[in-house]
Amino acid sequence: MIENHEESRSRRLASARRLRGFIRKEFIQVFRDPSSIGIAFVLPVVLLLLFGYGVSLDAQGIRLAVVIDRPSHDAQSFVSQFERSHYFVVLPMDDQRQAERELRARRADAILRLQDDFAARSQFGPSPAPIQLVINGVDGNTARQVDAYVHGVWRGWLARRAANGGEPLDKAVTMESRVWFNSEVRSRNFLIPGLIAVIMTLIGAMLTSMVVAREWERGTMEALLSTPVRMWEVLAGKLIPYFALGMGGLSLSLAMAVWLFDVPLRGSLLVMFLASALFLITALGMGLLISSIAHSQFMAGHIAIITTFLPAFILSGFIFDIHSMPAAVQVVTYLIAARYYVAILQSVFLAGDVWVVIWPNAAALALMSIVFLGLVRRSMRKGLE
Repeated sequence: MIENHEESRSRRLASARRLRGFIRKEFIQVFRDPSSIGIAFVLPVVLLLLFGYGVSLDAQGIRLAVVIDRPSHDAQSFVSQFERSHYFVVLPMDDQRQAERELRARRADAILRLQDDFAARSQFGPSPAPIQLVINGVDGNTARQVDAYVHGVWRGWLARRAANGGEPLDKAVTMESRVWFNSEVRSRNFLIPGLIAVIMTLIGAMLTSMVVAREWERGTMEALLSTPVRMWEVLAGKLIPYFALGMGGLSLSLAMAVWLFDVPLRGSLLVMFLASALFLITALGMGLLISSIAHSQFMAGHIAIITTFLPAFILSGFIFDIHSMPAAVQVVTYLIAARYYVAILQSVFLAGDVWVVIWPNAAALALMSIVFLGLVRRSMRKGLE
């Protein structure tokens, strides 16, 4: 019994030494490869800067061509509301024909025409006003926003004029809008959390798949698997260094999101890191599975882009609303790990620790990580045989 105990203890110590040496070897390999550091730390900075400053779903700087058929105090007061708004750039026009030429030439985004009887008919509150709005509908999303902005300015102008004149505004219903979770209505607050999911996908899946595929190309993976090292030690040795890289990239991304782009973080950092750890393990599992199937960097890189990056970008809810997609595509999104991570990120950033959102999505990520790691273990055994 004592001998068996000593033998078991000796095996555990030998396993710990092998694992420690394997992890040290992986860290040395990472630091010797500048591309690994670049993907983990430089790529997140570049993507966050590009999306944070270069991509916006908000319609701002709308070039509004304004035609006033008969100038009046009311007409000028109404137009001044657009001049004071950061959403619009007012372009005064002499007549409707000139405004239409500017719209066709894409030098104007919309035409606002105030007709002859604007001052008289606008006295009747929200009744049909002598206003013509012509919008360039090439970009349907922007066209809808322009229409909503103009109607909002019109209702606001009527309400202020009625208040200044001491007269009640003739409205059957008075609307008071309340925007929850993203009160500034900034698309940046919505995009940056989703972008973190894309970054973590790149770090976890793409980096791991290409680095491990390089070992298959050089023949070092077969030599490693033919040693007495156990399969779980190989998986742990591969996961731990790149897990550390991924969490480092996450910390950098969080710091930029909160301090550079002013994205509110209303939830717990602990919840954020735990959910991110689950997703990163899933992404690392996907990368290892890809590398165990495609033993070349070229193939591994292409497969990683097609199966991990593009789905995370398009089908995760990062930019496009999943509920607006066709039913068949919505079913496919349940196979995308980034879908669950994006839901957690947007909840923790903008709403807080909403457990009814966090628990189901975290459970889905945990299940997917187990599945992918199990497939990796099986695939590596078959590859060795």
